[in-house]
Amino acid sequence: MANRVTMSICGAEYTLVAEESAAYMEKVGALVDKKMSEVMSAAHIGRNDAAVLAAVNIADELFKAQEASENLRRQLKAYLDEANQAKNEVSELKRQLFRAQNNRR
Repeated sequence: MANRVTMSICGAEYTLVAEESAAYMEKVGALVDKKMSEVMSAAHIGRNDAAVLAAVNIADELFKAQEASENLRRQLKAYLDEANQAKNEVSELKRQLFRAQNNRR
């Protein structure tokens, strides 16, 4: 079921309709409002230009977060591979120990 939320972004009213919760949509709208306000106050530009620059800034943050996430995935995979290798080594050492104990009997 779609949720509708009306909010103000840089002084203009927008109604967002999405499957996500109203709280989530308000959070998204608040981020856009914050980014646009920051751009407008820093660059003294209009709402349309601020929207484009805010979108560029948000896209930049998204790409950097995706890259960091991918780096963490690769690092986690490497750790899991190392753990699996260590597990295999432990299994092999247990087999060798078992054989050595049986040969002494």
